[in-house]
This record gives sequence, structure tokens and C-alpha cells, in this order.
Amino acid sequence: MSKLNILIAASEIVPFAKTGGLADVAGALPKALRALGHDVRLVMPRYYLVDREKYGLKRLEGSLGVPMGVMGELWAGVYEGLLPQTDIPVYFIDYEEYFGRSDLYDTNGEGFADNDNRFIFFSRAVMQLSKKLHFHPDVIHANDWHTAAIPVMLNTLYKHDRDFSATGTLLTIHNLQHQGKFYKGVMDVLAIGWEHFYDLEDNGSVNLLKGGIVHADAVSTVSRKYAQEICTAEFGWGLEGLIGKYSYKLHGILNGVDYDEWSPAIDPFIPNHFDVEDMSGKVLCKRALQETFHLSQRPEVPLIGLVGRLAEQKGIALLSASIHKLLEMDIQIVMLGAGEKWAESFFSHIAAIYPDKFSCFIGYRNDLAHQIEAASDLFLMPSLFEPCGLNQIYSLRYGTLPIVRATGGLDDTIENYQNDSSNGTGFKFYDATADALINTVGWAVHTWYNDPNGFRQMQHNAMSRRFDWDVAGREYEALYYTIKEGRKG
Repeated sequence: MSKLNILIAASEIVPFAKTGGLADVAGALPKALRALGHDVRLVMPRYYLVDREKYGLKRLEGSLGVPMGVMGELWAGVYEGLLPQTDIPVYFIDYEEYFGRSDLYDTNGEGFADNDNRFIFFSRAVMQLSKKLHFHPDVIHANDWHTAAIPVMLNTLYKHDRDFSATGTLLTIHNLQHQGKFYKGVMDVLAIGWEHFYDLEDNGSVNLLKGGIVHADAVSTVSRKYAQEICTAEFGWGLEGLIGKYSYKLHGILNGVDYDEWSPAIDPFIPNHFDVEDMSGKVLCKRALQETFHLSQRPEVPLIGLVGRLAEQKGIALLSASIHKLLEMDIQIVMLGAGEKWAESFFSHIAAIYPDKFSCFIGYRNDLAHQIEAASDLFLMPSLFEPCGLNQIYSLRYGTLPIVRATGGLDDTIENYQNDSSNGTGFKFYDATADALINTVGWAVHTWYNDPNGFRQMQHNAMSRRFDWDVAGREYEALYYTIKEGRKG
């Protein structure tokens, strides 16, 4: 089949800027697509935290005109660089008024008041940049609400533009909770015509993600289970009816993992390497982490790790309601994360009450994240919902058995332990209750103490599983071809 021209637009891309899994996907998927021979190009905003010198960014000649409806035409600069260790071009839209800030979306938890204009501007700039580069994409791959206006613009403002006559769109939803809802006057900035208001209307306001779902040729989520869940009231965040209407173009593609970064045999951040055939290094990693977190060096006690945002979605309320009961068990817990202030204070207090059993680092450090994955025996993810999740997949590779709530990608990637056969790769619970969490952790701890052979067999099972990007890349490739053929029709 012919090779594709693919333009991926994202508000964050690893390693340039990251707040969540979107950045990981946007930085890894292009490598898989490039390996398949496609011409892949990336576009993101040039936030101030993107270091031009560090990444060798070069400014393109001339300025980029970006029409903004009633605001008139704004002019942006464009920088070009490469995704590290690849030949994949990355273009950065440079506009100080919108992106010259230390944070991406908010400050102190409050979204920037002009986020509507910022990302409408970015979406329009993506279209204009494609024209400036004379790059004619077969598919523009938009991600989340920040670029959901692109499919809308393609079907309206650029409907008769020859540069996009063969271009289709894919919109990937990484987290449906965030939809880009703004006052209806945004229509005059979009400048697509008020006749299209209904496509974006949400209780009298504009919902950019809704517009993207309506206009995209295909919509995907980052796991198969999440694609099913967002059609329900529990996980649909008010859009379940719309998504059900357009379910014929909904696809679930599970994220992959970059095993060049997440592998205990080569991980540069851990003190001792190990692999499935020789786990001795994991014991040494555990000892080192216990020392780092000022816990007693007790190899016989199961060490449970947590890494992630301290946010409601991640089940932090469940954990706080369970923590005293959990720490009655003979276990140790290490936590790395930041988020809601009450949670930061609460778990810091728990660490003071149980200094021999619980320790936390408020904030984020990539080296510590790797060390926790390598050293822990179990990894806890009690998420209320989880579109894909990556830490549970990292945990599998490090022989760290996940304890997860069976939702979204957590359910797709973890096989529940079978006591009689030692099959499985982790421990799952279904009800979002403290009792379910406590009982499942108790089950995992009981297995550690009373069935060591079964526990080791599960570690072997886990480390043998693979969720490679080349598999996900081929699924996206097939979807792109379907979009291209459908657009022809």
C-alpha cells in the first residue's frame, strides 16, 4: 500500500513538554509510524519551557498568518526541530501572548482564562502551517479537546481548499473528562459560521471536543475497554448519547510502551539491573529504595509502590479512606506524586504517623518513578477511571505485580490471578469502594506470604507480556488507511 503523509497535532509531546499520557503517546506513536515507512510530522505549541538551544530548534523563515475570526489575523513564528534520535520533524508554534507561560494549561489548578483562544489559535495554526510547508496530509491526527477544532475547521473553513482535498481526520480521546467547554461567543473566533453552532453546542455553550467528535472521520480512545465505557453514563461525562450516535466511527487502540526506556535490563535510573531469568537485582533495588525513603530494610515485607497524580480520578479518596486499614498489614508503601492539596497534606501526615510503613515524596522525579517500579513487589492503581494507564504496563515489565481497579486500560492489560493455576499478572477489583480495595490488597499480600511460588510465577508471567508500540502503530496505520479510503468516497 502507498505510504501516508501523517500530521499529528498535540498540545504536549515527550520530551518537550508533558503533564500526562497524551505527551507519551504523541512522542512514541510517530516512531512506530516512521518505522512503517510513513512521512510523519508533529506540531505543538512552543511553550517557554521548551528549550530552543537544548533541542536545536531553528526558526523557519517568515511568519505564519493565523486568522482568528473577529480578532483578525494574528502572526506567529514557527520553530523546527527533530524528535530526539529520529528524523521526524517537530514544528513549534511560537506566539508569546498565548504560550509564553511557565505552565501549559493552568496555574495553581485554575485553567487560564484564555484557553479557548489559545487552542483555537493553535488548531488554526496547524492548518496554516501545513499550507506553508506545502505538506498535504492524508490524515491529520488530532488529540483531545485542545486540537478537536481541527476536524471542524477542515469540514468548514477548509472544505474547498485544494491543499486538503484528500485529507481526513482522526480524533483521539485520551481523557473524556476534559472537553474544552467555553462561552458561545467563541463561535465568532472559530469563524466557521453560526450555522454549525449545533455541532458544538452543549447547554448553550461551545464544546470543542463535541465538535471534534461530530466532524472527525474517525474517533479513537487509548484502550478497547475505555471505548466501551465512554458510551455509558458512568464514564461518558455527558457525551455518552453523542458518542453512542457516532459509535460506528469509534475505535479502541491500546497504547504501547517504549521498552527502550522502561526495561529493568537497561534502565539507567536503577541501581541494579535484572530480567526475568535473573531477579537478584530486583532485591538490591528494593533495599536501595527502602534506604532512599527511610524505611526499614526488610526484604521479607512486600513493598507496594504508587506513582501518579494525587487526583480524584486516580482513586485518591479511596486510598485515603483505606490507608489506616492497609497499614495494619505487615507491608510497606512508597508514594510519588503531587496534585490536590488536601491529598498532599493528608499523605504527608500519614508518613509522619507510620514512619516505618509509609513514605511519600510530594512532587515528581523521573528517576524515582523508575526506581519505584523496579524495587516494588506490588503496584497500586485504584483509579475510578483510567483511559489507558501506563504505570501498570511498566510494572509488568519490572516484575511488579499491579493491584488495579478493573476499568479502562487497567482491565485490558492486567489478567486476574488464578489461585489454583498461578495464571495471571496481577490483582483486580471491580467496585470503587474502600472495602474492595482493602480486600484486594489483602489478597495480594496473602499471596506474597503464603504462596511464594505462585507469586514468582506471576512475576514471570508479567515480565513476559509485551505491549509494544509497533503493534499499536499497525492498528493506527490500518485506521488511517480506512480514513483515507472513506474520504475518497
